[in-house]
Amino acid sequence: MSARREAMRETNMKKAISMSKLLPVVMLALAMLFTATAQAAAPGITGPTFRLTAQAAYITQPDGQSIYSWGYGCNGAPGGYAPAAITVPSTGCPTMQIPGPTLIVTQGQAVSVTLTNGLPTSAGNTSILFPGFAVTATGGVAGLITREAAPGSTVTYTFTASSPGTHSYYSGTQGDLQVEMGLYGAIIVIPSTIPTNCTTGLAASNRTAETHWGESDFRLAAAAYNHARTCYDREYLFQFSEIDPTIHTQALAQVKATAGCAAGAVGCSLNVVTEPYHPAYFMINGRSMPDDMDPNYAFQYPHQPYNGNPHMHPGEQVLIRVIGQGRWQHPFHEHGNHVRILGRDGNLILSQTDPNSLAGPLQFTTTTTPGLAFDGIFYWTGKGLNWDAYGHNPASSDPTAKLPCTPDANGYNTGAPTAINYFEWCQDHNKPVQAAPFGDVARGGPTTLPDANLFTNGAWYGGSPYLGPDATVRATGPTGTTPPSGTIANSPTTEAGFAFMWHSHNEREITTNNIFPGGMLMMMLVDSREFVIDESM
Repeated sequence: MSARREAMRETNMKKAISMSKLLPVVMLALAMLFTATAQAAAPGITGPTFRLTAQAAYITQPDGQSIYSWGYGCNGAPGGYAPAAITVPSTGCPTMQIPGPTLIVTQGQAVSVTLTNGLPTSAGNTSILFPGFAVTATGGVAGLITREAAPGSTVTYTFTASSPGTHSYYSGTQGDLQVEMGLYGAIIVIPSTIPTNCTTGLAASNRTAETHWGESDFRLAAAAYNHARTCYDREYLFQFSEIDPTIHTQALAQVKATAGCAAGAVGCSLNVVTEPYHPAYFMINGRSMPDDMDPNYAFQYPHQPYNGNPHMHPGEQVLIRVIGQGRWQHPFHEHGNHVRILGRDGNLILSQTDPNSLAGPLQFTTTTTPGLAFDGIFYWTGKGLNWDAYGHNPASSDPTAKLPCTPDANGYNTGAPTAINYFEWCQDHNKPVQAAPFGDVARGGPTTLPDANLFTNGAWYGGSPYLGPDATVRATGPTGTTPPSGTIANSPTTEAGFAFMWHSHNEREITTNNIFPGGMLMMMLVDSREFVIDESM
């Protein structure tokens, strides 16, 4: 990894990387993913008082390029880190990162954000906008939209975190340049009141199951809003953006040409052309695939601390927080199920006739509009597969291969939270998928599966017909050793999950500088219960 990082630093932005040179880099990155353990969650810093700075640094891309950028970061140690179970980075909060630090507060708190302008002098003033909040700005100098911090000076913004949910923040100064350069971030407002039903009964049963298997609670809260229909079991934050490297190259050249100039002096300014706009890098949380599936706070990305690597267990309610931080609209598709939109920009969508009912749309593709945030629920249980996802075999000598499935009123096995097949869809219990499978799984189904190695593309693209218990060991391939799955990368050798590709539906955006795989792409891994999802790093 250190050799890869050094190569990134030494790469000249103006030098194109040929296909022949790029492919080994991509394949090496993918190979390194297969042995890594990396999850996501929604890491950030806690307030309600924040001290931020805007500075310049370089971020990296999977093709080896090092991109000159600007970003917000911490000005000194933050008040704390969240979620509570996450491992605090040994390097602390970066002084520059893309996206900026996720600010985590509670509804009703008085929030204060003091910004220091550490950008190059010729970059001029900078600022922060907090859409959706009534902001008071003090200090600094007057700007077109808000008060701004001149080079080397500060400005303070105060507001009340009035509405829960996910919100964006970004520069309000010369936005076509400064937001493009990386000056944006997220605010998560935790509801002041958590509905009782979200911490009791069936809504809390997934947490019971996670505790049984030794998993920590990586949620910021048990509900996304002050509403009984917004309970969730796991959460992830994804910020979508893009980079036009020509703009960044211009900015760097002009910053170097004006080095040492005095603020306000003639010629001490930038004149970067931002149109026409031709992005070549498409990012989730400041990284592109496959880098976005490396751990949070990974040392090789000192200015890109947040990843994009969601995991879940069957039956869990997964809250996804999504923000469009770039200039383009990104149609994003979450394979495996639709996403139920809860709210947009902190506004919960309720029925006009029944305030106890949600009215957000169920979307096949979630359109991410520039500057807009939404909260949504993704749900997967295996219902509708029409085969036993756990590969149960009543004739097996392995007791974990013939677990019972007792349906509740909705048809799910929810009476045994400590069972491996908790939340199994019982209608498909003991229903085989393969006509003549290899290994000790139920046989007699309608399908003859080919060797997975013949039709998969790497460890994240094949998927598995089975979850545990020990399904991939019992379902050996024709050689007797290869499981019919290409998704054992983040799992024990005895277990593999379902891998669903989550990606932009604009095919151009799932490349890195025109090379696939890359860009706005990640994998949702549905793991069996006995696989402990560790999001502490």
